[in-house]
Parts: sequence; C-alpha cells; structure tokens
Amino acid sequence: MIQLIATDIDGTLLDENRFISATTAAVFKQIDLPLVLISARMPRAMHYLQRALLIDAAPMICYNGALVLHDHDVLYSESIPFDIVKSIIAIGQQYGLHVSLYRNDEWFVEQMDEWAAREVNNTRTEPQIQSLQTSLKYFEETQEIGGTHKIMFMGDKDKMDLAFAKANSQHSTQLHLYRSKDTYTEISPKGISKKTALELLLARKFPDITMQSVAAFGDNYNDTEMLAAVGYGVAVDNARSEVKAAARYHTDHHKKNGVARWLENTLIHKKTAL
Repeated sequence: MIQLIATDIDGTLLDENRFISATTAAVFKQIDLPLVLISARMPRAMHYLQRALLIDAAPMICYNGALVLHDHDVLYSESIPFDIVKSIIAIGQQYGLHVSLYRNDEWFVEQMDEWAAREVNNTRTEPQIQSLQTSLKYFEETQEIGGTHKIMFMGDKDKMDLAFAKANSQHSTQLHLYRSKDTYTEISPKGISKKTALELLLARKFPDITMQSVAAFGDNYNDTEMLAAVGYGVAVDNARSEVKAAARYHTDHHKKNGVARWLENTLIHKKTAL
C-alpha cells in the first residue's frame, strides 16, 4: 500500500513550461498522502512548486540529498569542505567552464552568462553575481556553517570531459560527480543520494512508513538508486534506459503528465472502482 509519494522535479514532474500542469495539480489535490519533492535544486527553486501543489510546509530533499528540510527545520546537511571547494573552482577555471556555487538558499555566479541565464529560466531563481575570489573569501570566512552543498560546472562538452576527469581523479573519495548532461556536471559531497536522504526523512518524520510503501518517480541517473529501493519505483517515458531498468513501473513522458497519470490510474481510479 502506498503511504508516501516522492518525486524528482526536472524531467519528471514538470510540464513543457517547467511548471506544475493543471492536470498534475488536480490529481495531487485528490490524493491525501504526504508528498515530498526530491531534487538537485536549491530550496528556493522548490518552494514555489510546493506552493503550486499546496504543500508549503511539507519536507523537501535538496541538492540530491545533501540538504533535507522540513518546514523551517534542517534535518540533515552535508557540504563540501572549503579546501575542496577551492580546488574544484580552480579546475573549472582551468578549463574555462561556468562555475556555480550553492549553499542553502545561496547561489553565486561570476557573471550572468548564457549558462546562468539558462538556470534562471529553468528554476525561476536569481543568483548573486560576484567574482569567484569574492565567493571563495566568503566561504572561507563562514566555514563554521559549512562549505557548499553543490558545485555545478556548465560548458563545452570537450572541456567538460577534461574537467570531469581531473576533478574525479583528484577527489573521487570525497566527492560525487554526476553528469546530468554532456554540458553539465553536478558535484556533491560523497555518500549522499536521494535514496539515503529519503531513508533519513522517513526515520525522522514518518517512522511508521517504510521504503516499501513509497511511490517514487524519476528520469535521470541520480534517481536510479531511489527507484530501485522503494516499493513502487516509477520511471517516466523519457527516462534514461538505466533508470527504466531499475524501476518496477513505467509511465508517460513528463510532458504528458506521466506522474499524474500513474497516480490517477493506481490510486484514484482503483479507489473509485472499489
């Protein structure tokens, strides 16, 4: 029996306008179950989606599991230490890549280039623009509250290949590097994942719900472990083949309301039939 729903956002839950469709909002309104948004996004880029779904105070899992929040409470936070942040920035600069730095609700970029503008369009959030040296100084002076929750490289594929290889060879024991696209690398603390964050959230806030009672939805590599671990792992039609292989169930493309359609058929229609 499904007791909780956890869903990825980009490429899974959102429509072609990168928002919650009217169909999806209507389906969730009929389902009286906890709903957890779980994403590589920062909190600020998730709150407006919670409001659209009328779940403002619900838990959220940010930065692929590096930050777990419930309303105003921080349930878990794992960040990249300053010395490693410094090293990663140097690698990004060496290969001429865009470097974004994230901590809690902060997002720092060096300039509003095409990559930053693309993220603004995708997530409806604005970064703080300052030099990487200024950002480094800020993180050095505030180490007591942690390093970065995520660093993101964006840029040319060939340069990204080289930067990824160097960063991975130097820091694979401390960091998890994930290529969400050929032109994107998301860098997180080692050991975190959507699966481990979801397990922690259940233990802390939903102790009577097991992973076997969770319906989880995803499309990309960082969703694979989570979908394989829950009782109802669902891949949308546009998911990567590895994700589909890990999922027990499949649904329509995210642009065709795949999450809503699966929940409608599994929970609402079945309940009506009974």
